[in-house]
Amino acid sequence: MDDKQSKHSMKVIAHIHTDFTEKFGIPRQSGLIDVLKGTIVFEPEYRNPDALRGLEEFSHIWLIWEFSESVRDSWSPTVRPPRLGGNKRMGVFATRSPFRPNAIGLSCIKLEGIEQHPELGPILHTSGADLMNNTPIYDIKPYLTYADSYPDAVGGYTESLEDYILEVDFPEELLHIIPDHKREAIQEVLAHDPRPSYQNDSNRIYGFEFAGFNIRFTVRGNILTVCEVKGMHK
Repeated sequence: MDDKQSKHSMKVIAHIHTDFTEKFGIPRQSGLIDVLKGTIVFEPEYRNPDALRGLEEFSHIWLIWEFSESVRDSWSPTVRPPRLGGNKRMGVFATRSPFRPNAIGLSCIKLEGIEQHPELGPILHTSGADLMNNTPIYDIKPYLTYADSYPDAVGGYTESLEDYILEVDFPEELLHIIPDHKREAIQEVLAHDPRPSYQNDSNRIYGFEFAGFNIRFTVRGNILTVCEVKGMHK
């Protein structure tokens, strides 16, 4: 790495820990599912409580993070947003696609509290994150209500997208396999339809990992039916 490149490199300051061990099932945007909990643990170099002084006064924070599962050497000026059916192309800078010149994401999440851990230093407890487990965090900034909210903002093509919620049929015998404190979160994830928007095969069985369990389901019309829940043995 030459001097010019080194001046533009970024350091990973922390990692977030969530119940998603793979990309499938992660909410399309942050803040959609408030019951999803996460913890942010800083790297040893940044475990100085002074660096967080005053952050406890804010209700929400911005995370700048890396799409660690989507890093690639090349990029395309256009992408196919899943919410547009996966066929229509939009400019990469008009989307939040992970396939960008720099694989960087931006999320606004709720700060539930700051724990002072005896070994790991300050830990941030959060809710509403749309990140996979162990995602690298580059920066944390407070959400400013007077500057970060624009009531008259225009959402472009996203305003024409239908926002829908599925009805979830989760049989009791399968739901009880999930620990009590995780049941609301998994049902919310399923209700927001974790499938790619361009897939609508009523005979297909989908599956993803959440909180140590493999959840398998089908979708017919507006009803999502859970058909299997298995614990992950690693």
